[in-house]
Amino acid sequence: MLLRLSTTLLAFALLAGCATAPPHSDPFTAAPPAPVAKAAPAAVPANDNLNAVAWSQTAIEHDLVFVQTYRDAQSRLLTALKDRHWDALPKDDRVTPSKGLQPAVVLDIDETVLDNSPYQARLIKHGGEFNEADWANWCKEELARALPGVVQFTQFAAKHGIAVIYISNRAKDLDQVTVANLRKVGLPVSGPEAFLGLGTFVKGCEQIGSEKGCRRQLVSRKYRVLMQFGDQIGDFVTVVANNAEGRRRAMAPYMSWIGARWFVLPNPTYGAWEPALFNNDWTAPLEKRRQEKINALRDQ
Repeated sequence: MLLRLSTTLLAFALLAGCATAPPHSDPFTAAPPAPVAKAAPAAVPANDNLNAVAWSQTAIEHDLVFVQTYRDAQSRLLTALKDRHWDALPKDDRVTPSKGLQPAVVLDIDETVLDNSPYQARLIKHGGEFNEADWANWCKEELARALPGVVQFTQFAAKHGIAVIYISNRAKDLDQVTVANLRKVGLPVSGPEAFLGLGTFVKGCEQIGSEKGCRRQLVSRKYRVLMQFGDQIGDFVTVVANNAEGRRRAMAPYMSWIGARWFVLPNPTYGAWEPALFNNDWTAPLEKRRQEKINALRDQ
């Protein structure tokens, strides 16, 4: 009887041990564990400007394009200076004959002379779109760096008696902070007429939006312009219709000036080229504007 009981107890103990043993303890005979379902990855929010700003800030190719452009312009500058008939203003902006006038070069500021990519980076990191208040605050920080090559070029021009004039669509109330920023990075600023911001009054000329034609006309009264620099075609000529055809038409008479009188610099982060893709309608929802840009892409 005792033997039977002991045998029975032993059997129960063995069964109990099998029931409580950790699963798959034998790696050679145990079945593999059931797969654990993984959570679907969170959608990555799209930002059309991310690659553009990353390229502007980190790609050496960006810097080399600027160095190449300003270096090439500098190599041509003294030849243009010696040619008394040389003028880089479009005919509609030349209101005074250039003969005998002091020579000058005209430059846009933002993304031509000063690098504002940190402001664009803030928009990407913290969300939101361009707004005047945040932009003004960035300008007032006076932290924008000079773009590669521009300090050397403008100092070379000034050294040879060529006035350096900046025409910018920064608001007039940003004049002082902008001039201070220019000087901080080593760019020559000869006086109050060297910076012509948005809102500059030009007698006898009606300002159309943010077009720079009136200010170029103001420059033409005192200077023979040897070269112009910008990242938008509106920095060189008035654009009547901001669409693909209108932009081509504005540039057509001056294509031979590119790389000689006019030097165009890359700016993939913003510009009039963008609203031209969605009929200049900034009131349209973001997704609609984005879709219009996608629609404008060529896949052949």
